[in-house]
Amino acid sequence: MDIKDYMQTIGRQARAASRRLATATTAEKNAALQAIADAIRREKAALLAANAEDVAAARAAGLEPAMLDRLTLTDKGVDNMAEGVEQVAKLPDPIGEMGEFKFRPSGIQVGKMRVPLGVIGIIYEARPNVTADAAALCLKSGNAAILRGGSEAIRCNRAIAALVQEGLRTAGLPADCVQVVDTTDRAAVGELITMREFVDVIVPRGGKGLIARLLAESRVPMIQHLDGNCHVYLEEEADPNKALKIVENAKTQRYGTCNTAESLLVDRAVATMLLPPIAHMLTAKGVEIRGCAETCAIVPNAVAATEEDYYTEFLAPIISVKVVADIDEAIAHINQYSSKHTESIVTDNHPKAMRFLREVDSASVMINASTRFADGFEYGLGAEIGISTDKIHARGPVGLEGLTSQKWIVLGDGHVRG
Repeated sequence: MDIKDYMQTIGRQARAASRRLATATTAEKNAALQAIADAIRREKAALLAANAEDVAAARAAGLEPAMLDRLTLTDKGVDNMAEGVEQVAKLPDPIGEMGEFKFRPSGIQVGKMRVPLGVIGIIYEARPNVTADAAALCLKSGNAAILRGGSEAIRCNRAIAALVQEGLRTAGLPADCVQVVDTTDRAAVGELITMREFVDVIVPRGGKGLIARLLAESRVPMIQHLDGNCHVYLEEEADPNKALKIVENAKTQRYGTCNTAESLLVDRAVATMLLPPIAHMLTAKGVEIRGCAETCAIVPNAVAATEEDYYTEFLAPIISVKVVADIDEAIAHINQYSSKHTESIVTDNHPKAMRFLREVDSASVMINASTRFADGFEYGLGAEIGISTDKIHARGPVGLEGLTSQKWIVLGDGHVRG
């Protein structure tokens, strides 16, 4: 296979399909989405079988536990995938939405209309559910999609993509609206991220190595985040029961996700009260605690944290802990060490909670809630195409609106400029 020719063909097909999809009615798009959801449920056994082959091959190849966790598709996972597609179908169609109209002194009326971005390239590792999520979001937002999943999920990705294309054909839309790159050759990624004539934006979902490569090599604009070093801060007026429950869920529900808490901050005034039961819970679950000197004095089994630990997304049963003087130090620490993904404060002090919301510079900021809620499905987006820690265009979980742009529209009645 000539990779350049292959990717150019995919690009041309995607561009042509994007023009048809941009004019598709809401009814056509929703019909395709419902057909996709129905096909996913119908073929659950086949999808699980394909995924089992992927998992077995990945385990034999020595794939790390966090990646295996992301790769594994469960019976419930297939149901959630279908439900996510249906939720996208039920969401309002953003395309063609007009608003922000204002009359100007000249008499013209100026407003904006929401439009698709065009062709979106999604590059992801070890997450077969992304194939369905990304296809659904791109389809509903009027964008053609080129999906390049990781080699470790190739069998399951192919199976899901076939069902997506079946659903598109059922609704009378081009199958090329969603294409999966059917090669594991890394050169395909190099082509995809430089095809400016065919691709309008790249959305990478993967590890630091992938993101770093794309940041260095991509000629196409990206919506991306490098890592997820998320914090939970226990302020001095934190409810102890809420604190324990939130830290447990944020850190231990799943270790391999970008919205898992990797750092815990505790006010000095309540550290001796809050840390022991939390440390007991974490230790019982096999979590290694890496703490500052004050943490180590309170928690005997904690090990000394390094400076690097406070910057690290562990994706493992490890957490960094620091005792801070007050909310000033907590906010300063988060803004220095965070990856700008998600941070949560646990407190019953409303003014301090509001201050935390205003001053913490991250894509999602929470009060008395687990960082694990930083997710498109949980935010009501139906699904997400990724999480952005950028500040331009889209930030946080990226759903339908994040996959669109706006163009200016002017309404006149024979108006000319004087």
